Amino acid sequence: MNIAVIFAGGSGLRMHTKSRPKQFLDLNGKPIIIYTLELFDNHPDIDAIVVACIEAWISFLEKQLRKFEINKVVKIVPGGSTGQESIYNGLCAAESIADGREANVLIHDGVRPLITEETITDNIRKVEEQGSCITCIPATETFVVKQPDGSLEIPSRADSLIARAPQSFRLSDILTAHRRAISEGRNDFIDSCTMMSHYGYRLGTIIGPMENIKITTPTDFFVLRAMVKVHEDQQIFGL
Repeated sequence: MNIAVIFAGGSGLRMHTKSRPKQFLDLNGKPIIIYTLELFDNHPDIDAIVVACIEAWISFLEKQLRKFEINKVVKIVPGGSTGQESIYNGLCAAESIADGREANVLIHDGVRPLITEETITDNIRKVEEQGSCITCIPATETFVVKQPDGSLEIPSRADSLIARAPQSFRLSDILTAHRRAISEGRNDFIDSCTMMSHYGYRLGTIIGPMENIKITTPTDFFVLRAMVKVHEDQQIFGL
């Protein structure tokens, strides 16, 4: 089975919002997180969705799920004090849903609503083939990596990718990695692929859409608004 774990535990300090966290900001009367959840809810190969949410906003999210008829969310769990902890809470909920069955898990940001059905399909296929899948985009600018001795390393742009989401794994593998990190007192992994690489897992990749940005700043929100308008025009005018 395929379970989406959607991370919506952040408070959105860089968005400078005061009334609500960024994942609940409205765009055309619909919260950003609902745009994200609809993609997974409508995908025929997604069997269930778990959301790790800011605890104080769980009741609001439940109301939005009913309003927008999101049917595959089977569990909402409180987020943790770190992103890593929030994802782990979601993975434990996915484990209870799988109930001993083999499962793939697609870990995705609630504020990354510009993926496509094809991206989700490609993640599932790559996990089936290779055991993991990191959604990436090609690097369009030069990376400069500062070394401990102060020198600079400049990787070839042709060989460089930027990791985004979903980041997808066999559920048993990613849980094993998380529990090892917990046993070692590690809570500073920036994302799931960093953790999995650290513990020696080989990572598969797919190339996703360039517009698959994370809505973190006001500028990102304006880009999202423009892209939603483009998608609406395509539906209406067949562009």
